[in-house]
Amino acid sequence: MRNSTPAWVRVPLLFFTVFLLMEFFIDSGDQPAFIAYPMTAYFLILVLLLLIAIELILKSIENVMYQTLSEEAKARYTEAKSESWEWAWGKRMYQKLLGSRPIEEEGEIILDHNYDGIRELDNRLPPWWIYLFYITIVFGVVYLVRFHIFNDYDQKTEFEQEMAEARMAIEEYKKTAKDLVDANTVELLTEASDMKAGKVIFETNCAVCHMNDGGGGIGPNLTDNYWILGGGIRNVFNTVSEGGRSGKGMVPWKATLKPNEMAQVSSYILSMQGTTPANPKDPEGEIWIDENAPAEEVQAGESPITVDSVAVETTMGEEAVQPEDLEE
Repeated sequence: MRNSTPAWVRVPLLFFTVFLLMEFFIDSGDQPAFIAYPMTAYFLILVLLLLIAIELILKSIENVMYQTLSEEAKARYTEAKSESWEWAWGKRMYQKLLGSRPIEEEGEIILDHNYDGIRELDNRLPPWWIYLFYITIVFGVVYLVRFHIFNDYDQKTEFEQEMAEARMAIEEYKKTAKDLVDANTVELLTEASDMKAGKVIFETNCAVCHMNDGGGGIGPNLTDNYWILGGGIRNVFNTVSEGGRSGKGMVPWKATLKPNEMAQVSSYILSMQGTTPANPKDPEGEIWIDENAPAEEVQAGESPITVDSVAVETTMGEEAVQPEDLEE
């Protein structure tokens, strides 16, 4: 009987196996399971105590059985226990990778050089070192041909590719982490799910001052083109987040609503532009025009500029044209 793996190796090995299995099967997000769910920490302590108890019980049983043996059997058992297990295949591979001669054969490779009794062995370089050296040579040749002869991508191209991949990864991350937006990065939301969520937030928190249809009450009308603190998604988001004018106006909602919720309700507010409320409040503030928006024709409903009088000098004579002579 050969000596098996000692208990001080078995217990930690089994314990960490249980720990890894628990972390694999329990979904705890970015935190370890024993931190996210404290009950699992008690489970691990119980497992550790149970493993130690099993080892103690096995040791006790082995000791009791040993005491029942005869003196001759005890001697054979002790001798068998003292035999150490060897991994023969691993030992052979180690010797092959090392490539050195055993001590018994050192007399065949010893050199004649003698320095005050110190003599030199002519051992070969380890095969793993030689093979690694050959690999570096092959790598150097491939690198030279690829980058210096065929002019493959350079560091600048690689940097630009990695930056593009990073930007794509950030955009993908933002899709699932919408609460990272602020007044500088918020964008107008148009999906039906966002509009529905924004409507619920508006009717729950904003309608008491602005009415359900946005026509205005205590607060201003949200359906016209007049804004007190500026229009557009970023200005509206900032107003919702930071509140209205100091001393008057609405309170800041950043402590109550998440950034994504403020983006949803701001987008819903902007969707009210141009609607007709039941009892619209008179305009407040100034007309807001987005400077970044493309130039558009005069919108329907706006009054065209009229001319009260026109005096046009003709290049063919001195007579002035009167307004009544102009065709309508």
